[in-house]
This record gives sequence, C-alpha cells and structure tokens, in this order.
Amino acid sequence: MSAARRCRPPRALAGLFVWRPRNTGVRQMPYRFVHLYHVANDRLITFQYFNFLKRMYVTQYNKDLSQRAKPKSDSIVSPFHELQQLDQEKKVVHKISPVSPLHQLWSETSSRNELREMKSAAETEDSVIPVGAEAKEDRQWKEMKLRLDDLPGILARLSKIKLTALVVSTTSAGFAMAPVPFEFTCFLLASLGTGLASCAANSINQFFEVPFDSNMNRTKNRPLVRGQISPLLAVCFAASCGVPGIALLTLGVNPLTGALGAFNIFLYTCCYTPLKRMSIANTWVGAVVGAIPPIMGWTAATGSLDAGALLLGGILYSWQFPHFNALSWGLREDYSRGGYCMMSVTHPGLCRRVALRHCLALIGLSTVAPVLDITTWTFPIISLPVNLYISYLGFRFYRDADRSSSRKLFFCSLWHLPMLLLVMFTCKKSVLEKEDKGDLPGRSHERAMEI
Repeated sequence: MSAARRCRPPRALAGLFVWRPRNTGVRQMPYRFVHLYHVANDRLITFQYFNFLKRMYVTQYNKDLSQRAKPKSDSIVSPFHELQQLDQEKKVVHKISPVSPLHQLWSETSSRNELREMKSAAETEDSVIPVGAEAKEDRQWKEMKLRLDDLPGILARLSKIKLTALVVSTTSAGFAMAPVPFEFTCFLLASLGTGLASCAANSINQFFEVPFDSNMNRTKNRPLVRGQISPLLAVCFAASCGVPGIALLTLGVNPLTGALGAFNIFLYTCCYTPLKRMSIANTWVGAVVGAIPPIMGWTAATGSLDAGALLLGGILYSWQFPHFNALSWGLREDYSRGGYCMMSVTHPGLCRRVALRHCLALIGLSTVAPVLDITTWTFPIISLPVNLYISYLGFRFYRDADRSSSRKLFFCSLWHLPMLLLVMFTCKKSVLEKEDKGDLPGRSHERAMEI
C-alpha cells in the first residue's frame, strides 16, 4: 500500500498535472485558428478562379464559343454586275467551238458573234478602266510644260489682273473727277501706263514671296509657286511691263504722273513687301500704295497736285482699312502660317478699332468734298446712307469679332467704293461753274478757254 501510494501521484498533483496541459491548449487556440485560416485560404478555390475554370471548360468542350477570326464579308455586288459576270461565263462557254468541217458554217456564225461580244466587252472595259487609270495618273509625277495657249492666263494671274483692274478704275475715277475737260487720248495713255505699272509691281511682289506663298492656302496655286513659269520669265515680264508703263506716263502724260507711278512701284515692292514680315506698319504703307492711283489720275488730267487729288487719295486710303482688315480677319491662320505680321494676327483688337475708325472717317471725307469745291452739297447727303451702312458693319465687326461680321464688312466694301465714286462723279461741279468763279488751275483754265 505504501509502495502503491508512492507510485501514484496525489490527487492534488494529478489535478494540477491535468490542468496545466488544458490551460496551455486553451492559450494556443487563437494561434491555431489563425494558422488554419491561412492554410484554408491558400488551398480553397476563389470565385475568380472558379470562373476561370468554368470558361476553360466551356471553350474546351464547346468550340463554337471560342474566339475565331471573322471571315471577310463578300463585297456587295449589284444585280447589273452579276448579269455581266453571267454573260462573261456564257461568253467563255461559247468560245469552245467544234473543229469538224461539218459544222463550218455554224462555227463561222459563232465566231462572228464571239467577235461582236468581245468588242462589246472591250468597250465596257474601256469605259470602266480609265477611272482607275486616271486616278493612278493623277498620283504620278508629271513634268510641267509651258504651252503658249496657257501663257496669257498664267501672266494674268502673275500680274493679279483683278487688283490691276481695281487700280485702273480708281485712276480713271481720279481723271474723271478733275475739274478739266475730258481728253480721251490722255485718259487712254494714263490708264494704260498705270495698268502696266501695276502689273510690274504685282509680278515683282510674287517673285519675292514665293517661299512664303507656298505655305498659305490662298496663294499656294500661284504660277511661280507651282512652277508653271520660271523666275527669269517673271522678272522679264515685270520689266517689260514696268519700263513701257513709266515711259508712257512720263512722256505721254506728264512727268509728275510718271514720277508718282515709279514711286508707287518702289513703295510696293521695296517697302510694303518686306514690311509684311517685319511689322504691322505694312498695312499703313499698303494703304498709301492704294491711295496713289486716283492721285495719278488727277495729275494726269490737271498736271498739278491739288487739294482735290489729296481728297481722292484720302478716300481710297480710308476705304482700304475696313476692306483689308475684314479680309485678313478670315485669313489669320494663313497669314500666321506664312509668317506675315498682320494686325489681325498680332493685334486683333487694334485691327477692329482701325477698321471702325476709317469707316467713320469716310463720312468726314465725304463732307469735306463740297468744302473744297469739288462736288456740290448733295454729295455728302446722298452718300450718307452708304457711309452709315459700312460704319454700322464696321461697328458689328468691332463688337462681335467673328468671321460672319468680317465677311459682311468685306463684301460691303466691294460695292461701297464704286457706288461712292459714282455718286461723287454725279455730284461733281461742272467746268463752267468753276470758270465763272475763276477757281480753275492754270493749265485747266487754258483748256477751258480753248474749248
């Protein structure tokens, strides 16, 4: 008993022995749960992995659902082309003809029919093929060849024939407004000389601006840019126009008009053209160039530079600002691409203000005409609605500053100038009235006395 008791642990010790392992197991339970969660999370199948296995199964056992390249759809053929294809197949079948001599007559008739069909097929092919052939020929490089038939049109574009016509018309207006009797020979020589001088100036201007005109959509089709004529031919044409033009104005009209023509060529080619890439002052210099032709018409008729000539030049000077500023507003992208310093590009606010100021200046200049005894007092009254309308469009352009208002102002300026000059001519004071007052200049007074 004593030995057994010695071998057995006491109850208190047994309870303590059992309690200790249980106590340690309870303490390690949270760690075991965490470890089991990580193991289960690594081994369990997630929802995304299950979807992936499902797609793999479906595409493996159902190949219709797998991605395949779509076959190219056949081009839609019209019934007319289908009939042509059937006819061609029939033609191919009919081409097989027997060689036996028994059917010689039938073969001859069939061969004739085949020839007819082949000719008709060739005609249809000829009518269809040139479309693609022309497209290929247009893409291919071609050598530019100058033909004599195209030379007048090329030279007309080189000399800016429309601008030259405007210059000649303003010169004619200045000649007609002069207070002297009309001389047709002098008028013809003055108009011809001014037109030749304008052609020379425009040709030299295009010769200098070839690399810049090629960057603008408005000027990229000019003859020198496209290479339709050589630069040497352009310079020779300018010289052949400028020298006879100045000679006609100097010898046929008077030296003052010839000097004004030569000065205008110099101002346009050597001052205005380079200034277009340097400063916005080019617009004011270009306005002076446009104001000289009516002065030349006045001096061609009178032989002197009077207040009336300066008034006509002032009207043309002011008219050019709403005309050109409205035009340049719609071409701002072109001018900036070509590298030109224009008010519409660098100073858009100044561009609109200057256009409005000179629209209002036309009203004041029209009022000065009867004060200088060039027209009657009916001229400022009759011309007031026209001047007010262009001033209203100038105000719209100043306020809105968009393409629509600039386009309206530009198209208004195209008919405003001829109407204003026509009204001015109808309200011109007659030569007899000025002769009674003794206001005629020396040369014109002599001509009036001779008449």
